[in-house]
Amino acid sequence: MRSHPLAVSRTARLARKAIAAIWRLGIDEKPPLDPDYLWRIGSRGFAPEDESGERSAEDVADFRDRLDRLCRSLREEAALNPLGHTLAYGQLTAAIRKRHALGRLWRTRPELARTEIAPPIVVVGQMRSGTTRLHRLLAADPAHAGTRFCDSFDPVPRSPDLRPLKGTAALMVARRINPWLDTLHPFGATRADEEIGWLSAALNPCAFEAQWRIPGYVAWSEAQGAVPVYREFARILRTDAATRGNTDRPRVLKCPQFTEDLPDLLAQLPGARVAASDRDESGVWASSVSLVSSQSAFQSDHADLAAIEAEWHRKIALRDERMAEALRAFEGPVAVTGFEALNADWRKAIAATYTALGLRLSPAALAGMERERSLDRDADHRNHAAMLRRFAET
Repeated sequence: MRSHPLAVSRTARLARKAIAAIWRLGIDEKPPLDPDYLWRIGSRGFAPEDESGERSAEDVADFRDRLDRLCRSLREEAALNPLGHTLAYGQLTAAIRKRHALGRLWRTRPELARTEIAPPIVVVGQMRSGTTRLHRLLAADPAHAGTRFCDSFDPVPRSPDLRPLKGTAALMVARRINPWLDTLHPFGATRADEEIGWLSAALNPCAFEAQWRIPGYVAWSEAQGAVPVYREFARILRTDAATRGNTDRPRVLKCPQFTEDLPDLLAQLPGARVAASDRDESGVWASSVSLVSSQSAFQSDHADLAAIEAEWHRKIALRDERMAEALRAFEGPVAVTGFEALNADWRKAIAATYTALGLRLSPAALAGMERERSLDRDADHRNHAAMLRRFAET
């Protein structure tokens, strides 16, 4: 078995040992990754009817089925260490809690989940193919809107809105555990980011398969389809647009998982435009393996690099096939932006993207994109220097 190419931070090693000691000494019990147990924990403080809200019986059943199957994969396939087990427990109970909180909100304010919104711009493409750069440039146009990281991380609106503080705290912890985090994907609590948190809230496997080896759950989900997941996604999107006050601006949406599920997503978004990012498979594969390795290295002591490499060869091929099929059938505007073209001259590449999508590239849009690019330039200098420092400190 080939080991991970990345070291595990001192913080992750200490956390793993501390959690194991807590369980061994009986200070606290190891929480079972059992769906009924997780449901009891995650639904505390909510009424049974809070789960439904605007959801159909089919959507309710889909979530429970996903929870059961995901838990089975985690117990039987993932080989989680104490830190990985704890993170899985936290993510799943949080998903259940958010699901109930959203259901309660929609029970009292059903109009939020039905809000009319401007047709969005959907960024699709393989993980590590330049989708983040393309997405953030498009979202920097003041005529458009983007989803804040903190709102993807926690889609439940509240007043006062403390999600930026919660998002900042979550990123601080994540960076201590995985010092490679911002090098792989530069984060900011209020910066435009992908809606992977909304998909995770419906137990789509996209965030989970990048952390844990769960082939049984992934195979089932790929064959199952994702209609209930994207009905939930659309409800969250409409709620977010209503509470953020940007229903009149096209939301720029992005997640690599869209390449796999594009027809199910577009069915919920009439009038959408599609911006596709394209990169050669070798670059996508190497970068994807690096990302998944870094996320799984500290969560399992038995992770197999060769298995990760093989899985992401398969996954990339599947997503390429499904995206190509979906785009052939799609009748709306599509722009394809090359990874190398975006790196070589982003202004020229963005101008071509706007032309293909039938959008106006205004001076204000270009100014917003310049500001966005400056964030990345500053982050590039900070992240690479800070990465090694955090390994030494953590």
